[in-house]
Amino acid sequence: MKVVLPDKSELELPAGATGLDAARAIGPKLAEQAVLVRVDGQVQDLRTPLGDGDEIQLLTTRDTQDPDALAVLRHSSAHLLAEAVRRLYPGVKIAIGPPIENGFYYDFDFPEPLREEDLERIEAEIKREISEGRHWERSEISRDEAKTRFAAEGEPYKVELVDTADGDISLYTQSHDGSDDFTDLCRGPHLQNSKPIKALKLTHLAGAYWRGDSTKPQLTRIYGTAFYSQEDLDAYLERLEEARRRDHRRLGVELDLFHLSEASPGSPFWHPKGMVVWNELEDLRRRENAKRGYAEVKTPLIYDKSVWETSGHWEKFRDNMFLVAGEGEEPHAGLKPMNCPGHMLLFGSQLRSYRDLPIRYAESSTLHRNELAGTLHGLLRVRHVTQDDAHIFCTEEQVPGEIDGCIEYAKTLYELFEVVPHAELSTRPENRLGSDEEWDRAEGILQEALERHGIPYVIGEGEGTFYGPKIDLHMDDALGRSWQMGTIQADAQMPKRFGLTYMGADNTEHTPVVIHRALLGSLERFVGILTEHYAGAFPFWLAPVQVRVLPVGDAHLDAARTLVLRLLEAGYRAEVAEPSETIGKRIRAAELEKIPFTVVYGDRESNESLAVRDRGGEQSELSLASFVDRLATL
Repeated sequence: MKVVLPDKSELELPAGATGLDAARAIGPKLAEQAVLVRVDGQVQDLRTPLGDGDEIQLLTTRDTQDPDALAVLRHSSAHLLAEAVRRLYPGVKIAIGPPIENGFYYDFDFPEPLREEDLERIEAEIKREISEGRHWERSEISRDEAKTRFAAEGEPYKVELVDTADGDISLYTQSHDGSDDFTDLCRGPHLQNSKPIKALKLTHLAGAYWRGDSTKPQLTRIYGTAFYSQEDLDAYLERLEEARRRDHRRLGVELDLFHLSEASPGSPFWHPKGMVVWNELEDLRRRENAKRGYAEVKTPLIYDKSVWETSGHWEKFRDNMFLVAGEGEEPHAGLKPMNCPGHMLLFGSQLRSYRDLPIRYAESSTLHRNELAGTLHGLLRVRHVTQDDAHIFCTEEQVPGEIDGCIEYAKTLYELFEVVPHAELSTRPENRLGSDEEWDRAEGILQEALERHGIPYVIGEGEGTFYGPKIDLHMDDALGRSWQMGTIQADAQMPKRFGLTYMGADNTEHTPVVIHRALLGSLERFVGILTEHYAGAFPFWLAPVQVRVLPVGDAHLDAARTLVLRLLEAGYRAEVAEPSETIGKRIRAAELEKIPFTVVYGDRESNESLAVRDRGGEQSELSLASFVDRLATL
C-alpha cells in the first residue's frame, strides 16, 4: 500500500503497516522521536494500522507547541498518574483520565479523602516512574473479556465504561523491564515511551461527579500538566501565577467592585464602584444601538409554559431553566433564560409590512439560567445573566446586510478595548429544527460574511443552536487566553413556530428571518474578562474613580474639595482622600486601587500648577485647564 506524506510524495509500505512503520521507513531518528500520527487530519496512535492512500503527518518530540503533540504527552502522563495513585493508595477505584487544554486530569474514588499536600508525594512517585522508564503497548479484546477483567480487578467505573463503549475495546499497558505496571481501558493515542515527558507538575484537586451527573458518586479529580521541556513548564507556571494575580474574583473584592455569596449562588452583588463599570458599558450599548437604528424594549421575566413549548426551549433547554409551579402542581411557567420568545411576541403583537423591516429590538434584561453549582465560576459562569441582547426581524434579502452590520458593530466595540476578534462558525447540530436547505442557506450567509470582513474563523461542527447556525466571536486577552464574547445567529425557525408574518410587496404574507445578536455577550462575564485582561487597571473611561485628589494636610482640604468639584462639573469621576494617613501611604493606596490619576495638593499647588501623578508613577505639572484638556482626550 502507499501513504501520502505532507510534501505530497508517496511512501510504499507493507499492507497493514502502522504510523510507526512509516516513521521507520523514513529513518531511525524519526521513528525514535515520533509521538503521534495525523491521518487525513485526524490524530491516530502510532501503533494503529494505516490504510492505502492515507495522507499522514508524523509528529515528533520537536513539535513541542503542537496541541495534538502536547495532548498525547499529557494523556500518557495521566496514565502515569493513575499508576502512581494505585500503588500509593490501595483500594482506590479509577475512573477516567483525559488530556485537556493546558494539561490533564484523572478521576479517582479514594477510600479516604485526599488533601492538597498529598499531591507532592504522588508527583514524586510519577517522577520515579519516568526515571525508571515506561513503554506503552496497545491491544484489543472483546467487550466480554474487558468486563470480566475489570470486574475481577474491582474497577466498577471501568466496567460501566465498557458497557457504553462503541466497537472493540482497546487497552494500553505501560511497563518497564518486562513487567506490566498498569493496564487501562483507553482509546489512545499514547506515546511510545515516557522519555519525552521532561517536565510534569500536579497542580490541584477538585470534586467531580461521575459522568457529570449529580446523582452519581462524587470523585476526586487530580489535575496536572506536562511539557516536552522544563523551560516550557516554567513559562506555563509563570503564566498561571500571572493569571492568579489577575483573577477577577480576587480583584473584584480588592477593588470593591462586587462580591459573591452563598445567599444567592451564581448571582453577583454589585458594589457602587462595580456599577460604574457596568453603567459605562450600558451607556456604550445604548449610545451605539441608537446610532444603528435599534429600538429599546422591555419584556417580562416570566412566561407561561406554552410560550417555551412554542419556542422549543421547554423540550431542549428545560433543565437549564428556573421553573415556576403552584403548590403540588407541575411547573406551569419559567423565568426567561433568554429574550428571544418575548421579542417574538412583541413583533407578533401588530400587523407588519415589508416597509417596516428591518425592525431591530434591543434589550439588556435580567435572565436566569439554572447552571449546575459545580460549573459556577465568579462572573464567568453565573445564574443571573444580563446580555446586550438584540433581535433583528428582516426579510431574506436583508439578512446579508444585517449580518454585515452586526459584524461592523462588533469590530467597533472590540476596537475600544484594543482586542481583535476571531470567530467560530458553529454549524447544524444533530438535534435541530428546519430543513437541510434552510441550514445550507443560513450557514453559507454567515460564512460569506466572515470571509467578506476578513475575520479568521474555525468551524465548530454541530455546535449551532437547535434553531440556527451562529458566529461566536472570541478575543485573546493580555495573557493570550481566548474568551468567547459575542454571538450572531441566523434563525428561520422560531419566527415560524410563533406564526410571525409580514405583508410583502406582493400583498401576500411572508415569514421574517430573525438575527439573534449579543456582541459583548453576558455583561457579567464581560466585566470579569475585562478585569482580568486589564489586571484591574481599567482604561480611563471605565475606571470607577478617575482622579483622586490628595491634600497634603488639613490646611489644603478645602482647596482639594474645590478642585474635585471642578472636575466633577467637567464630567469626571473624582474624589478627595482626606489626610488621615501620610501622603506616601495614600499615594500607595491609589496605586493599589489602580486609579488612573492622583493629584497631590499642598502649599506649592494651585489651579495653575497641579502635581499630577499617572497610574504607574509618571509625574507632571499641569494647570487645571491643561489637565482637563488631557482628560478629554481619554
